[in-house]
Amino acid sequence: MKFIRIQKGFDLHAAGRPSLELQRLEAPETVAFIPKHIRFIKPRLAIKEKDSVKVGSLLFSDKHRPDLKFRSPGAGIVETVHFGSRRILEAIVIRLDSKEEDEIFSSISEAALDTMDTKDLVARIQEGGLWALIRELPFKNIPFYHGKPPGIIVTMGTKEPFEPEPSVYLRGREDLFQFGIRVLKRLTANVDVVLPSGNDAPDFLHKMATHKVSGKYPCGDAGVLLYWTKIDLNQKRTWYIHGQDVLLLARLLRDGRYPIERTVVLAGPDVKHPCHIETRMGAPLSHLAQFGTINGDHRFVVGGLFTGYPEPGNGYLSFHETAVAVLPNDKKAERFALFKPGYHKPTYSRAFISRLNPSPMTVDGRYHGEERACIGCGYCANVCPVDILPQFAFKTIIIGEMEEALKHGILDCVECGLCSHVCPSKIDLAQILKTARADLYKEMVHR
Repeated sequence: MKFIRIQKGFDLHAAGRPSLELQRLEAPETVAFIPKHIRFIKPRLAIKEKDSVKVGSLLFSDKHRPDLKFRSPGAGIVETVHFGSRRILEAIVIRLDSKEEDEIFSSISEAALDTMDTKDLVARIQEGGLWALIRELPFKNIPFYHGKPPGIIVTMGTKEPFEPEPSVYLRGREDLFQFGIRVLKRLTANVDVVLPSGNDAPDFLHKMATHKVSGKYPCGDAGVLLYWTKIDLNQKRTWYIHGQDVLLLARLLRDGRYPIERTVVLAGPDVKHPCHIETRMGAPLSHLAQFGTINGDHRFVVGGLFTGYPEPGNGYLSFHETAVAVLPNDKKAERFALFKPGYHKPTYSRAFISRLNPSPMTVDGRYHGEERACIGCGYCANVCPVDILPQFAFKTIIIGEMEEALKHGILDCVECGLCSHVCPSKIDLAQILKTARADLYKEMVHR
């Protein structure tokens, strides 16, 4: 086992962190698949409204990659197929039957797994609709299979304030997780299990971990680990998968059924009892919220505080997300804010006395200022876990100098969101870098 210390990053002392308690919810009335949050795909629908579907029925595939399939998280009637601007597929809503039927896929025994052809294994994962759980660095795209990758990183957390703990979602599923790791080892010989220090993890996971990483958020991120350990440029195409997704992969292949169970965190200062919830893929946010006893006017952030996105109360969990943060949405202006010491304001800057406050603080949905010109403070570079200079990279992107942006290391960016969080000028650096990387990927793929 290797021990790595990440020097940079930032720990946000956010109030409303989830307990290790696991609550189980009944099935909701509807579930949904949200294609718009899956990168670099162009859906080709296989269903229409009023169609009857089973758990695991094909909903759509990618127009450019027909082998990349996405399947139904529930059995029932397709209630709505929602299109956004320019006919972009945004959501497929399914009203569930009281008795749900499953599509049956071929299962793999533990003995057969060791002798199975790798191409056949890949084809089964793609046919089962779970190939999109695996992503490829540096663009975080769904990988093409052109042979064995240089490695696969299994991330067990990043120290993000609101993310599921391995000890909760692995409880009673040790054998399933070990089967999933064996599946990954059939795809490549180099499988690294990365465990951040301080995470609540079962004993067997400590024995399986190949790397233990200490430091601040996002020390357990796959891109961060690769940046500090790679010795060959070919390793830049390393794949990664989250620990909970390994369970889904294993369940599909071992049991021959499309998995729909998810362990999701519902947390934040507006949640009365923040905890882990066992629900299902594509569950409505309102279904989760009714358990958490949410107080006051609030907003949902799906995917975590730093990397998540806002979603209305009638929204749904997307394919990859396992965290829902509920933040206050008070839009009233704060009176005399300039003259207050800010003991309870979460911040990176030393302008507020809260920098000395070790207790958890309330994170809200307000901007606390307006966007203005970069002041060259260097905060973004101070927290960047991969030692790039976001303030210079974003300026080269703004003026269209992509070659200069590449020299500044935008391909090493892990999209952790810290640069946007600490920026006193309220510049969304993370989104600017993310958009530039996406444009670069599309240019490379469709060249």
